[in-house]
Amino acid sequence: MSQVTAIIGLGNPGAEYDATRHNAGFWLVEAIARSAHTELRPEKKFLGLYAKARIGDHELHLLNPTTFMNRSGASVAALTQFFKLAPDNLLVAHDELDLPPGQARYKTGGGHGGHNGLRDIISALGNQKQFHRARIGIGHPGEAHQVVNYVLGRPGKTEREAIESALDACLATLPLALSGDWAKAMNCLHSVK
Repeated sequence: MSQVTAIIGLGNPGAEYDATRHNAGFWLVEAIARSAHTELRPEKKFLGLYAKARIGDHELHLLNPTTFMNRSGASVAALTQFFKLAPDNLLVAHDELDLPPGQARYKTGGGHGGHNGLRDIISALGNQKQFHRARIGIGHPGEAHQVVNYVLGRPGKTEREAIESALDACLATLPLALSGDWAKAMNCLHSVK
C-alpha cells in the first residue's frame, strides 16, 4: 500500500459555512496545519487552500478545496495530476452522519455512502475508490429529510467540543497512519469513545 502524501479536507467555502457540521473535514486539515506550524493559503491551480506540512518524517500536501462540497473532485484531481499522486496516496477527511459526535474512524476504499463530496471525488478520480478516509462523526438528525439542514447547521457547544476531541484523536493517530500502520492507527482511533 502506498504512503499517504496528501490530506484533503471536505467542506464548503465561505464564512457562512465555516462553523457548520459539513465542514468537519476542513477543521481537521486546519488543525493539522496548525500543529505543523504552517498556513493554508489560496492556490488557484488546486482550486483551494493549500500548504506543505511536515509531520515527523513525512512531507505532506494539505488541501481544503474552495469549490463547493459537491464539486470537490475538480480540486482533488488538480492536486493529484500536478503531483502525480495515486488514489492511495490520499487521505480525505469528511463529516460522517453514521458516527456520533466525538467519534472518528479511518477507512480505506468503499463507496460514497451518499456523501456528495466523496461521490464527486470518486468520479473525478475515474471511479477509483481506493483512497483513505478520515470519517469525523457529526451524528444524524434522525430523519432523512432533515439531513441537508442538519449538515449545514452549526453544532451546539457540547457537540462541537465532542467533534474537537475526535479531531484531536485523529491528530494523535495520524503519525501511525502516515507510517503505513493503518491497523494500529485504526485500533487506537476506533477505541476512543
